[in-house]
Amino acid sequence: MKIKNEVKIGIVAAIGVMLLFFGMTFLKGLDIFSSDNQYKMKFSDITGLSASSPIYADGYRVGTVKAIDYDFNRQGDITVDVGINKDMQIPEGTRAEIVSDLLGNVQVNLLMDRSVEKMLAPGGIIDGTINDGAMGQVKDMVPAIKKMLPKLDSILVSVNTLLADPNIPATLHNVNLISSDLTNSTKQLNLLLAQLNARMPQLLGKTDNLLDNASSTMVSANTMIGSLNGKVDSLDMAQTMQKVQHTLDNVQQLTDKINNSNGSLGLLINDNKLYDNLNNTVRDADSLLTNLKAHPKRYVHFSIFGKKDK
Repeated sequence: MKIKNEVKIGIVAAIGVMLLFFGMTFLKGLDIFSSDNQYKMKFSDITGLSASSPIYADGYRVGTVKAIDYDFNRQGDITVDVGINKDMQIPEGTRAEIVSDLLGNVQVNLLMDRSVEKMLAPGGIIDGTINDGAMGQVKDMVPAIKKMLPKLDSILVSVNTLLADPNIPATLHNVNLISSDLTNSTKQLNLLLAQLNARMPQLLGKTDNLLDNASSTMVSANTMIGSLNGKVDSLDMAQTMQKVQHTLDNVQQLTDKINNSNGSLGLLINDNKLYDNLNNTVRDADSLLTNLKAHPKRYVHFSIFGKKDK
């Protein structure tokens, strides 16, 4: 039996439609042959939620959104049909939360009440809410950002003014020169340190020799001090102190004679009249010498032919 071309085209078309249907279903994340338990979720707002959106519990994907039923007669009351893995036990009181990220990805998180032992039967209703997540935080930051915009604009104007200053290139050039000088200084310092490290063993050797000489000197000094201590111990301290006392007695006697007005030295120091007489005598002698220098002929007469009468 020969199959007509029209039948072949029909069969191919039917297979293509089936493949297209299963492909679209697969791309939406739906599993036609799955045996998930069906539940319903109630939301007042499903911003971003669509069929095939994933459902997570504790970060693990447990189901998929199957369909969304919007009640046009009761606006704000939206029913979402979901399929949950049949092995997933959902306690009564569990809530659903729609969460979206900055990239626009939307998912449903199940917030299960672990304290309840009674489980929700398939077909049950789960109350849901919407959580703005990261986008909500961004929305909360918008007023603060608006307040900051004028300040940011002022800061940018100041920065632009600063960058337009012609002194900036000169300053950067100076900074470059300073960096070059610092680099050269660092190289010279490294060279100096290398030379110092090379000479360090010799310096340490000389230091050791100096320390050895100092130790020898200290030993000699200690020996000398010990000898001096021995000699000092051997001196007759009583005899030395007696001589010192005798010298002090002589000084005391000399001091007493000076203070006594009977002696010549005492009279010279204590008698005012004697001082005055000596002072007058010195003054007369000075006057005589002055007159002698002025009129020497009055006092000295010398002649080869004899003395003349005045």
